[in-house]
Amino acid sequence: MPDAVTLTRTRIRAGAWEGILSGAGDMAPALEVTLDGALQPGVTVTPIPARPGDYAVKVPVRSEVLSEGVQTFLIRRKGDPAEPVLAHFTIITGVAMEDDLRAEFDLLRAELDMLKRAFRRHCVETAGQS
Repeated sequence: MPDAVTLTRTRIRAGAWEGILSGAGDMAPALEVTLDGALQPGVTVTPIPARPGDYAVKVPVRSEVLSEGVQTFLIRRKGDPAEPVLAHFTIITGVAMEDDLRAEFDLLRAELDMLKRAFRRHCVETAGQS
C-alpha cells in the first residue's frame, strides 16, 4: 500500500466500527484488528464503487470482548506487528468517564506492548548474527 494511506472513522453502528480507508490503490488491503494483543475476527474491507483506491472498513465488536473498563482496538496492516497503527477506537464501559485520559493511557499501553513484542522478535531474529 502507498504511504499516504489514511483510515478515518465514520461511525459505530449496530455493534460495528466503520471507517473509510483512502489512498490504498487498486488492491484491497489486508487489515487486522487487535485488542490486548489478540486478533479480532470478522474485519471486512470492501471497495467503494466509483471511488478508486477507497475502501469501506467494518470491524465487528463482539460482546464477549466487552467488560468493565477501557478496551482499545488497534487497526493496522495485516502481518507485521511493527506496522504503524492506521486507526484505533476505544470503548469504555461501566463507570462514566469525566475525561478520556484512561483511554489515552490504554492506547499508550497497547502501543508499548506492540513495540515490546516487535523488539523481542527483532532480538531473537538478530541473535547470533555478527
